[in-house]
Amino acid sequence: MKCSYIIFLVGFLFVSSFVSATKNWKITAENPDYIHRAVKVVTDVIVHDIYSPPVASRIYAYITIAGYEAAIARNEKYMTLAGQLHQLKTLPKPAVGKEYSNSLASVEAILTVGRSLIASEEKIEAFHVQLAKEFKDSGMPEEVFQNSVVYGKQVAAHIIAWAAQDNYSQTRSLSRFAVNDEAGSWKPTPPRYMPAVEPNWNKMRPFLIDSAQQFKPLPPPTFSTDKNSPFFEEAAKVYETGLKLSAEQTEVANFWDCNPFKINISGHVMYATKKISPGGHWINITSIACKAVNADVAQSAEAYAFVSIALADCFISCWDEKYRSNVIRPETFINQYMDPDWVPLLQTPPFPEYTSGHSVVSTASAAILSKLFGDNFSFEDSTEVEFELAPRHFKSFKSAAEEAAISRFYGGIHYMPSIENGMKEGYSIGNFIIKRLRTKKEELTNTKAVSRK
Repeated sequence: MKCSYIIFLVGFLFVSSFVSATKNWKITAENPDYIHRAVKVVTDVIVHDIYSPPVASRIYAYITIAGYEAAIARNEKYMTLAGQLHQLKTLPKPAVGKEYSNSLASVEAILTVGRSLIASEEKIEAFHVQLAKEFKDSGMPEEVFQNSVVYGKQVAAHIIAWAAQDNYSQTRSLSRFAVNDEAGSWKPTPPRYMPAVEPNWNKMRPFLIDSAQQFKPLPPPTFSTDKNSPFFEEAAKVYETGLKLSAEQTEVANFWDCNPFKINISGHVMYATKKISPGGHWINITSIACKAVNADVAQSAEAYAFVSIALADCFISCWDEKYRSNVIRPETFINQYMDPDWVPLLQTPPFPEYTSGHSVVSTASAAILSKLFGDNFSFEDSTEVEFELAPRHFKSFKSAAEEAAISRFYGGIHYMPSIENGMKEGYSIGNFIIKRLRTKKEELTNTKAVSRK
């Protein structure tokens, strides 16, 4: 009897220990922080490699869609994006009967897709190796580790093949933008007089919007050098504001500068300062929001994908308008018709003025994040701390977007109509995506129920 009791006790302790170990590795490994870190390392590489804002938005879209699809595998609450996004077909599914780590599969998908889209692969690979060690050190069974890695790679391969059909490679060989002599058209600006960035971006395949022209904004004010004309008056507002900026306005402009490649001149030396892109700034705000509410793996992956899809479609829409209207920048106009020595606070980006890209993407991102986290979500934005700028506090995503938009006016790189109509463009795109994109199955059920009434 005593022997039987001992055998029972040993068996019980063994089973308890096994169950405890299983629970422990899941507590450690199924952690959304792995996804946040994976997205951040891709952001760091985007900054290092100096990708333009439109190209950066493309990278964010594909890595986060891959991460989302891997993260929600076997999750009964979430829906695949296949069949919703243009030309995205049914993705691979996990094998029946095998155990997986959703966080590991998601990170594997993010990093694998990221490596395929950027130049500095070695930076992502070094982080990849580090994360793999962390997952193994969590006590995750080797079989679960291998299952998850294989599945993440399968999802990544599917997304990479889909990305190859979006016309990006074709736009690399199209002709550059030809600067014309018309007085009101865009001209390269100091100090480097760089050629126009991504003039063919409107030929990219959209993710969810129907076409690059679907949310075409109102036309910009007609160019004129008449001092009584609306165009001249708008330029005068930029000029006069730039001459008397307050400390707060200067801080706001610098905080939202988000210039991936600022040229600095010191004597005879010219050097570049690398910073996060507008899209990258909102991806970081997404991370801040997820961490503030303790969003789990699936919720975090959903937020990144939702915002990234909006960013990518916003840049396609905005760039379509930029090269259609081809509006002259304030710096060029003011130097030619008002004051040859005037310099804007911010360095003028190398592409046409209308509409304001930051206004478009910020407003759309704010709409998406408000849907996911609420209209009155208060947060501290520490995105620019690593670029030696103090954090700023916002009472809502909308207030942050409004500040981002007006920052371009303070910075002297946009006229107000570009900002105001850019915000309308972004709001329209953001709300279109909110209405069209479905990530949760209960939302689809509710939509069908309403449609039947």
